[in-house]
Amino acid sequence: MPNWGGGAKCGACEKTVYHAEEMQCNGRSFHKSCFLCMACRKALDSTTVAAHESEIYCKTCYGRKYGPKGVGFGQGAGCLSTDTGDHLGLNLQQGSPKPARPSTPTNASKFAKKVVDVDKCPRCGKSVYAAEKIMGGGKPWHKSCFRCAICGKSLESTNVTDKDGELYCKVCYAKNFGPKGIGFGGLTQVEKKECE
Repeated sequence: MPNWGGGAKCGACEKTVYHAEEMQCNGRSFHKSCFLCMACRKALDSTTVAAHESEIYCKTCYGRKYGPKGVGFGQGAGCLSTDTGDHLGLNLQQGSPKPARPSTPTNASKFAKKVVDVDKCPRCGKSVYAAEKIMGGGKPWHKSCFRCAICGKSLESTNVTDKDGELYCKVCYAKNFGPKGIGFGGLTQVEKKECE
């Protein structure tokens, strides 16, 4: 039959697709109503379509049919998929079966240790998580606890000193733990006159 009025043929129903109702994938045109997964018949769009040669699938069905097979390959991180897609009529391409891992009971103390192993702030004693951690004196601190123990000034890597597990700004450290006596800057002018 001649193609009167133009327009490409739909990849699903083979009828003419006009521009206003056209969806394209892999150089083929589809009606919006025909742009469906070939397995589960779910409506597709540009973000959910996965094409294989002349066939279109949703990403889930594509993964079931053409994705990796075996234990540990599922839909998402850390997922074990046992769904073969048989209810959708997918003829999965089976390679050599992979041996199943021996089942071992989960070690609850191993998981509990990970939760307990969070660093503790030396100043407040609470847990320090990665988003709020600042290292100083070889220990993790909260950003809000990373202050001079004497004056309370907020510290940075350029002005922090540590002594006996506590943090000090350089000024407070020099006043309290630096050398004393005339000529070392430890005494003020008033203190010098009192000594004479």
